[in-house]
Amino acid sequence: PKPNELTKKIGLLKSQKECFSFGLTTVDIAGLNKSDVELIDGLQSSEELKIKIYAMLSDNEENLSYYLDSIGKPIKKNRLNIRSFKFFADGSLGSRGACLIKPYKDKVSSNGFMLQEVNKYEKKLFRLKKNGFQACTHAIGDSANRTILKSYSKILKESNDLRWRIEHAQCVSPEDISIFSQYNIIPSVQPTHATSDFSWAILRLGKKRLLSCYQYYSLFKQNKLIALGTDFPVEEINPINTFYAAVFRKNSSGNPIEGFQKDQALTRMEAIKGMTIWAALSNFEENEKGSLEIGKFADMVVLNKDLFTEKQSEILNTKVLKTIVNGEVVYSD
Repeated sequence: PKPNELTKKIGLLKSQKECFSFGLTTVDIAGLNKSDVELIDGLQSSEELKIKIYAMLSDNEENLSYYLDSIGKPIKKNRLNIRSFKFFADGSLGSRGACLIKPYKDKVSSNGFMLQEVNKYEKKLFRLKKNGFQACTHAIGDSANRTILKSYSKILKESNDLRWRIEHAQCVSPEDISIFSQYNIIPSVQPTHATSDFSWAILRLGKKRLLSCYQYYSLFKQNKLIALGTDFPVEEINPINTFYAAVFRKNSSGNPIEGFQKDQALTRMEAIKGMTIWAALSNFEENEKGSLEIGKFADMVVLNKDLFTEKQSEILNTKVLKTIVNGEVVYSD
C-alpha cells in the first residue's frame, strides 16, 4: 500500500538512526513532494528529526507551481534547505536505458532513450533560474550528459554561481567535459558506481568508450571541486565505501586488484573534501558546515581510524565512534 504519514514518519526516524551510525550529519534527498517536505519540516521543528536535509524537489507541476510561483524563492531553515529540483535525463546503464551517442555494444539496435523533452525541460530550467533555484539532473549516458550540458549552458549563458549540478555525470564525451568549467556546473558523483559497474559496464560500451565513464579526476579538474555521495539506497549507505572507491578504485571485496581506471582516482584529501566542504558548497552551505571552523555548526564525526594515514587494507574497517550535530552527540558507539 501507498505509505501514509505515520509510515513515512517511522521510516524517516529509523533512517535517521541508521544515518547517524554511519557518521552522516546532512543528507541530500532527491525527489521529494510538497507533503514530504512538510512532514520533514514538522519532525525537525519538534526535534524528532535532528539530521539536516537538503531537499531536492520532484519535477512535477505541484512542486513547480508552489515553490516557484507561490513561494518564489528558496527556503532555508536551521536543518532544512529547499532550493533545488531533481530531474531525470535518462535511465541507467545496466538496464540499457542510459542515452548513448552510439548504440550499445551488446545491443546494437538501441542507443537508450531520453526521459526529458528538451523544449519543456528548458522552460522549467528558465523558471528555476528566474527564482534562484538549483537544477540537479540525473544523466548517465554520454548523449544525455551532452544534451543536459547544452541545455544548462543555453539557460545559464555565462559564468555564474547558481551551482547547477549533474547527478552521476557517468559517461561524458571528451569534447563535452570542458562545459563543466565554462558554466560552473558541478559534477555530483557516487564513486561506488564505478566499482559496482566495472565488471559489466564494458559489455555495454566496450573498452574504448568505457574510458569516458566514471572520470572523477577529470571532472574534478574542471572547477577544482567535485561533490561525492553514496546514492543509497541504490548503493550502500556507508560513506567509508565512497572514500575507498574514490581513492583506491576498488569495491568492498578489493576488486579489481589493480584498481579500475586508476588514472581517475582522487587523492585522500580530495575524497574527504568531496564528502565535506565541496558537498556543502554544492548545497550552498559552505559557510555553515563542511569544515571545522569558528562560526560554523559543530557537525562532525569521530572515527576509530585516520583516513589520511591508515593503510588501504584497513580503511573498510573504519568505524564511527561519535556523530555530532549542532554540538549534540546524536550517536555514540
